[in-house]
Amino acid sequence: MSKLVMIIDDSVTVRKIVEVSLRREGIDYVSYSNGIEAVRALTERRNLVPDLVFLDISLPRMDGYQFAQYLKSHPQYDNTVIVMLSGHIGVLDRLKGRLSGARNYLTKPFKTQDILFVVHEYLGKTPPQHSQYLS
Repeated sequence: MSKLVMIIDDSVTVRKIVEVSLRREGIDYVSYSNGIEAVRALTERRNLVPDLVFLDISLPRMDGYQFAQYLKSHPQYDNTVIVMLSGHIGVLDRLKGRLSGARNYLTKPFKTQDILFVVHEYLGKTPPQHSQYLS
């Protein structure tokens, strides 16, 4: 069965970097510019259940914390892993991410190797060579 990654970030550049990284690995993905779009897609397509979500914290209209809480309030997403993407590097930001349901937290700017390491770790594939992963 193919794994699905969801990318939610209001930055076109960030989305493209993650998309290209996933495409090169042959990993299926869907991408949205905000949480409202993503919720709409999840609502309209009941079979859309991501295995992993890369989630920006600072999103318009529905921030990343709110989207994470939405996922965690619906049982069909119990196995969905949330990884926050953020330019905020503080301990409180990381804690708030964990409390909202995120399993991991990557700070921007990140390397494509960081993205791939996380994808491989949570989707159970052989990880690429990488040693600077931060949890």
